[in-house]
Amino acid sequence: MPRQPRLLLSKSYYHVMTRGNNKNQIFRAKSDYLYYLKRFKQFKEELQFDLFHYCLMPTHVHQLIRTRKAADYSLFMKKINLAYFHYYRRKYGWIGHFWQDRFKSQPVGKDNYFIQCGKYIELNPVSVGLTVSPKDYEFSSYRFYAFGQKDDLIDINPYYLELNTDQAARQLNYQDLFVDEIAEKNIKI
Repeated sequence: MPRQPRLLLSKSYYHVMTRGNNKNQIFRAKSDYLYYLKRFKQFKEELQFDLFHYCLMPTHVHQLIRTRKAADYSLFMKKINLAYFHYYRRKYGWIGHFWQDRFKSQPVGKDNYFIQCGKYIELNPVSVGLTVSPKDYEFSSYRFYAFGQKDDLIDINPYYLELNTDQAARQLNYQDLFVDEIAEKNIKI
């Protein structure tokens, strides 16, 4: 039976996740993460959308995005996944299916849940035991919001700006945010 077309709307917010097939490791070395981010930036400039939060995990990738043109975002995901697959195949001699199904996209309302979703994404390395603190994980948007670290991929989360008018205080408030139980149950995709 053919699969149903993906319902992505233009100018809408989504928590997007793509995973390695059978939860296989898709990033083995720092150079893999850096290659993915380089291609991500290239394709994001070509097929524009807003990226508010992200986290590259060893077996999967999370993003919190706003589409501009829904078709452009789907094409972006096709290009990034295909480019990374070819890179990985050449580097590691991978044979077979690389990504698990199509990417998943869960609609996210633009409300308090929005910043909770972003924080959940950035806390992924802590929740699986890769680090003790999200500040120790290099491949996420956390350091951008919590410490002002430059990251050309990020479009500022509008709710982040509401945490305080002073940048230093805003960063501290962001560090103190936690993901509540309701958000945690609703965010997982």
